[in-house]
Amino acid sequence: MITFILNNKTIKTSEHSGMTLLDFVRYEQRLTGTKIGCREGDCGACTILVGTVENDVIQYQSITSCISPLGNAHGKHIVSIEGTNLKDKLTAQQEAMKANYATQCGFCTPGFVVSLTGFALSNSEKNYSNALDAIGGNICRCTGYKAIEKAAHQVVSNLKDKTEDYSFNWLIENEFIPKYFATIPERLKDLEAKDINQPKGKYVSGGTDLYVQQADHLVDNSVHLIADKNYLKGISIENDVCTIGTNSTVSDLWNHSELNTCFPKLKEHLKLVSSEQIRNMASFGGNLVNASPIGDMTIFFLALNSDVIILDPEGKERKKALKHFYQGYKTYDLKDGELLKAISFKLPPMQSFFNFEKVCKRTHLDIASVNSAIYISVENNIISKAHVSIGGVAAIPKYLHETSKFLTGKRLSSETILEANDLLQSEISPISDVRGTSDYKSLLARQLFFAHFMELFPKQFTLNDFVQYA
Repeated sequence: MITFILNNKTIKTSEHSGMTLLDFVRYEQRLTGTKIGCREGDCGACTILVGTVENDVIQYQSITSCISPLGNAHGKHIVSIEGTNLKDKLTAQQEAMKANYATQCGFCTPGFVVSLTGFALSNSEKNYSNALDAIGGNICRCTGYKAIEKAAHQVVSNLKDKTEDYSFNWLIENEFIPKYFATIPERLKDLEAKDINQPKGKYVSGGTDLYVQQADHLVDNSVHLIADKNYLKGISIENDVCTIGTNSTVSDLWNHSELNTCFPKLKEHLKLVSSEQIRNMASFGGNLVNASPIGDMTIFFLALNSDVIILDPEGKERKKALKHFYQGYKTYDLKDGELLKAISFKLPPMQSFFNFEKVCKRTHLDIASVNSAIYISVENNIISKAHVSIGGVAAIPKYLHETSKFLTGKRLSSETILEANDLLQSEISPISDVRGTSDYKSLLARQLFFAHFMELFPKQFTLNDFVQYA
């Protein structure tokens, strides 16, 4: 029995756990404020909030319900647009949308309001940049966004005096959320949400890729949900080795203070990956076993020369270098019944540099045409270590073995980089598809490779150093 709280109502249902949360909310509960848009997690019209109790504190995150399995709601607080409403008055977020004329046809409005509510409930710093991140996954066809951005600015202004004790009282008193929110933490603790029966079936974690490709199949067939398996969660650092559980999400990485110190541009890189809703849902394990040639986080971890830890049904572990994990298009070294348990890599030492680049049709939140990452160590202007990865130019997420080997031990100079690019071009084999021709992808691979060095060493390299290719 799947048990959770939907808005202010306790739900106990025997519906198929692979059913989408969106369909349950709309068709079983008749809460039609949550809209059906793209059914691919792109438009944000179906945004809801998920509240989870962690260490006696409830944390809320926004997700796209169109690609989230109903079973993942088990034991949690689910909030649709109806659950954010006050009696006979507008919430602070709704009032901000109204005051700034931030809605026209209204189809997208519930998603924006829910995302702004999630921002108000979150632990993130209440600044304008974070507010825009919160609504970055919501698309509007009417307004041109400026009015919505003004509404977000008003919400930030209204939150400026919010206390830091993470009490709901201030938000309730200032009309951001209804009063019943104050009862939810205790109600979730009292909820008898025992582990649901997990039949043999397709492993599903966040579902952000599987439900785009196979939603109808997953709704009608058995799924084995693993998103809440604690042994697949967590980020730990020990002896300069970072180990990330494969159920961890991009948001977990985003919010990790020590990793943000090791990678100063981490959030800037992760903004290129997906919207906040998807960052809150998508698991690293799912990204890796999706085996997409353009998987952003796969390219990210390949450049860090990561290992994956694989768990068999008997609980035995084995380790495999990620750069040797992929065997062909959508195929990898994972036997029946095995799961990816964790990803591990050594933290970059001093004089080491990391960069991630991506080109797609939209600047953010889109599938890459080509993406690339580099991890490089430099001592006395000599490259002591180099790992380069690139996506969209081969049948698999590509670790550039020969290019990385060539760079190691060379002087950091434009001549070295130009020679390395020639080798890079021989290592890749792009094909023409909807995201570009093979020639275009070869050009992007070259330009992103040059961009790594211009970004990491701006005083040493400019576009003029590669002008023969510009």
